[in-house]
Amino acid sequence: MAENSKIILGIDPGTNVFGYSNIKITNNKIKLLNLGVVKLDQLAGPYEKLSKIFEDVNKLIQANKPNEMAIEAPFFGKNVQSMLKLGRAQGVAIAAALTNNVPVFEYAPKKVKQSITGNGNASKDQLAAMVKSLTNLQTIPKYFDATDALGVAICHHFQGNTLANSGTKKFKDWKSFLDEHPDRLK
Repeated sequence: MAENSKIILGIDPGTNVFGYSNIKITNNKIKLLNLGVVKLDQLAGPYEKLSKIFEDVNKLIQANKPNEMAIEAPFFGKNVQSMLKLGRAQGVAIAAALTNNVPVFEYAPKKVKQSITGNGNASKDQLAAMVKSLTNLQTIPKYFDATDALGVAICHHFQGNTLANSGTKKFKDWKSFLDEHPDRLK
């Protein structure tokens, strides 16, 4: 892999379906390597699901050799039990990354939507349409968990929160960013 390229694994954790995506960044260009979902609803118990998440994230890391992993943070909802389950799913995905010495970066759902669409309250449809456009994805997958994972990976790239780029220039607004990166506007 060239010195100026890296692979980012994006994860949208879930206990029934979790999404994943790998993107390769070369010279600031995004190339989609893969995306998909792992369906967990057929597994009997919560610990089987967690084990499957750990195993599958491990497999994704071994197969794609990401330099970094970006994961969506659980959102605060009314159902505390759902949030606890999501937190466990996120935790085992993070544990798999750390076991493989892959640095982990976490993003709130609103941050991902803001970074990709410009609107922190964008719908899953809007996010999916934007990541499709950014990566030349042919069709939007059946499950938004896959495009959410892709969104997290792209958000991480846009944020510049990498170990290698810790000194990345910060911009005061979108105009300043676009003035310096006209290729990002389509």
